[in-house]
Amino acid sequence: MNDDGTALLTIGALARATGLTVRTIRYWSDEGALPVVARSAGGYRLYDAGSVARLELIRTLRELGLGLDDVRRVLAGERTVAEVAAAHVAALDTQIQSLRVTRAVLSTVARRGSTAEEMTLMNKLARLSAAERRRIMEEFVEELFHGLDSVDSDIHERMRQTAVNLPDDPTPEQVDAWVELAEMVQDPGFRAQMRGAAEFNAADRRHDTPPGASTWFAKRLVELAGRAREQGVDPAAPEAEKVLRDLIGTADRATVLDRMRRVHHPRLARYRELVGVLKGTPVSAHEEDFAWVVAALEFRAGR
Repeated sequence: MNDDGTALLTIGALARATGLTVRTIRYWSDEGALPVVARSAGGYRLYDAGSVARLELIRTLRELGLGLDDVRRVLAGERTVAEVAAAHVAALDTQIQSLRVTRAVLSTVARRGSTAEEMTLMNKLARLSAAERRRIMEEFVEELFHGLDSVDSDIHERMRQTAVNLPDDPTPEQVDAWVELAEMVQDPGFRAQMRGAAEFNAADRRHDTPPGASTWFAKRLVELAGRAREQGVDPAAPEAEKVLRDLIGTADRATVLDRMRRVHHPRLARYRELVGVLKGTPVSAHEEDFAWVVAALEFRAGR
């Protein structure tokens, strides 16, 4: 019995009062979270009413996932419950994000029917830190435009903004897109292809060409060729001639054709599509519109 006349509880009585097992209470007691109040004549542990309240707090904190070290600090007054909770929330957020990535990777593996080697690469790429993912994309863009000061600044800025990151809660499609994009920008063949397009853009521009001229041409092409395609105009049809005149005027058609072959290719279109998936804003690469103009130019170049 305590000095205040209240009865002391054996570990068995404490277990019955709280619904916890004797083994759990003994473990928490051995770890210093639940101090023994006294010992019986036979050396058995004894606890009091305060031990019941303390045990309930320990159970609550443990159910919330806190480790015994944090529990002991809270009980000793070294840290407040709010401080520990905030730290635990941050840890849980990291764990949740990791689980989401794991789920997305596994969903992608299941959908693709990936091999063990592909799954390993996919998991590695998906788990890169945000800084590592950004570094991969920024190095790609830096190499793409290195030394090309005359490249259309609008194009340069658009490419710089594609240094996208994998979202915190990625869908399987976004994991798939990031893996494909990371593989693509690290492929020497694709980098050389993109570098060639950038060099062509730089060589084709005069010092007085305004920024955005390259994108203006692309927008105009999509508008005119898209309308022609909707109307069912064949690239070899006489009606296609007016579309070409409206688009390129009196410019040398062989030069325009060469430029389009260099700058607009399926892998660049795929690059844009992947970036759109990652940003959550799917985009159309309008490859059919560009292909229509190329076909119209090729038909007339062969005549």
